[in-house]
Amino acid sequence: MASLPTLCDPCPGHATVREVGLRDGLQSIATTLPTAHKIAWLDAAYAAGQREIEVGSFVPARLLPQLADTAEVLAHALTLPGLVASVLVPNLKGAERAIDAGAHWMIVPLSASHAHSLANLRKTPDEVVAEVARIRATRDAAGSASRIEGGVGTAFGCTLQGDVAEDEVLRLLQALLDAGADRVSLADTVGYADPAGVQRLFEKARTLVGDRLAAAHFHDTRGMGLANCYAAWQAGITRFDACLAGIGGCPHAPGASGNVTTEDLAFMLERMGLSTGLDVAALLALRQRVQGWLAGETLHGTLWQAGLPRHTGASVSTLAQPA
Repeated sequence: MASLPTLCDPCPGHATVREVGLRDGLQSIATTLPTAHKIAWLDAAYAAGQREIEVGSFVPARLLPQLADTAEVLAHALTLPGLVASVLVPNLKGAERAIDAGAHWMIVPLSASHAHSLANLRKTPDEVVAEVARIRATRDAAGSASRIEGGVGTAFGCTLQGDVAEDEVLRLLQALLDAGADRVSLADTVGYADPAGVQRLFEKARTLVGDRLAAAHFHDTRGMGLANCYAAWQAGITRFDACLAGIGGCPHAPGASGNVTTEDLAFMLERMGLSTGLDVAALLALRQRVQGWLAGETLHGTLWQAGLPRHTGASVSTLAQPA
């Protein structure tokens, strides 16, 4: 496999939006998008400037038929120069498939909520840590360039368990790195986070693990997704997961609806003066295409309704209004 494409951040004034719609978005809706449409989505997102995309998940097709074609979508992603292609892998078997397929990054989900971990993966959080150690050993033995990101979900609370202690989240972040993860991330799986709590936890996490805390993943379930992204940015985070049209959620986390919307987040970051490399108008045009493909599904976001502002100095304002 070719070496991992160069990641551009952390750089002063730069932020990366990692598109997760092809995995987190599609896994939680009834529609099964045809492979051709997924590849068209991938190509259009790439043309709009996205250089980190989570293209699917190596889970059994009987569990998530929406993602049964992940290997085919990943194969196409690997033909796009400079694109960092990631996949979710819930266990060693999924990791073996990802390694064989040449994924750049394997995202291993771990829930800080004991109850959600059992519901989602049928493992305790510490059993997931042990699985990461096996994945690392398998990756190294294969001589693979695939890298491992441990994603700690329900980091701000859980609809099944309730409160999740910050100390437990921090313990699990360190445990994942000790087990062999190359980096870690934090996720608000059910939209419980608030900006003050986000800034506090991310600052503690960065103090503990430094730049190996690589990304933030928020849901907009209660309307605080963008505010939480801003709070994480204030704590030093420059990579954010988001989903076109704000679809997505975890099938095993009741109420976990709606990721942060890619086009809204990109617009906010650009208006803040950060460079994302994204063409927001192109993202809005892609959203219109996806809306047609997902007829009957609930989509989210606000920028598509208002359009891009005219006559301002922001870089996104020079782009055309959506049709």
